[in-house]
Amino acid sequence: MSELEKRKTEHVKIVAKKDEMDRRKFYFDDIHLTHRALPELDLKAIDPSVEFMGKKLAFPLLISSMTGGGDKMFRTINTNLAAAAEAEGVAMGVGSQRIFFSEPTAKSSFDLRKVAPTTLLFSNLGAVQFNEDMTLQHARAVVQVLKADALILHLNPLQEAVQPGGDTNFSNLWKKIGEIVQGLEVPVIVKEVGAGISAADAKLLIEAGVKTIDVAGTGGTSWSRIEGVRSEDASLGELFQDWGIPTPAALRALAPLNVTLIASGGIRSGLDMAKAVVLGAALCGMARPFLNPAMESVDAVRTVIQRIKREFVTAMFLLGADRVEKIKGHQELIVKS
Repeated sequence: MSELEKRKTEHVKIVAKKDEMDRRKFYFDDIHLTHRALPELDLKAIDPSVEFMGKKLAFPLLISSMTGGGDKMFRTINTNLAAAAEAEGVAMGVGSQRIFFSEPTAKSSFDLRKVAPTTLLFSNLGAVQFNEDMTLQHARAVVQVLKADALILHLNPLQEAVQPGGDTNFSNLWKKIGEIVQGLEVPVIVKEVGAGISAADAKLLIEAGVKTIDVAGTGGTSWSRIEGVRSEDASLGELFQDWGIPTPAALRALAPLNVTLIASGGIRSGLDMAKAVVLGAALCGMARPFLNPAMESVDAVRTVIQRIKREFVTAMFLLGADRVEKIKGHQELIVKS
């Protein structure tokens, strides 16, 4: 097993077994939405579907990027996630595909169109790798193996700073991202991995041509804490475990900008999703709630998706909205304290 695959295996096991990696900061609990005692609609008539990148989704859920590799565990996780996403009509992103270039057996964990022929699938690479050895051809290769609708480039300076032997040369990276945006045949989404994206960073990304940003703020899984666990000295990872911009604050900061927003980071229910949509999110991403179910079966993942959808639809009902566009970006629905 390569060092990269060993690290990915450790990541999955740590997240799956150590609850303290999920910081559960409950930032969305501070947001209260306007209750309609007279919603004036039939719950059964609510349509929570949305269109994103030209495809219709049953509701605005993204199974966020998690993993992938040559081991059977990775194939099981991604196959179960993709099959459930297809069955329930939601989007899915895969974990970093860099391993695909060093571990040929990893390709099978990213070859998912056979189980998810129609739904949105997103490829994934670490943006910092384009300051190392990655090129536009690498980006095209990972998109091709997944037959992806878009490529996610993830930003993770905190994780890399804490990770033993991490890649920390983030200089002039926005220009490299711009080159990928201009050269790639599918859209590019830029996301953080749990520390948030500021308005200043978003403006650089927009200048580079990026049209979709996943704010991926703090509140959920802490990659600083995870890498701290993997280090000989956990103190740095623990010190910065809650560093960053809370997801609701990141959404508020980026909402005025000319960019499509995905919300992730600490979203754990359909009610959190509704609040994120009110703050301007077009999609809402979750990862950790699906990890253990994905190790079990497709049906286990589908059960979680169905629960989250019911929660989201209930929130729409209590807001008196029969369509998602009636709440998206409508911050006047937030109760002022």
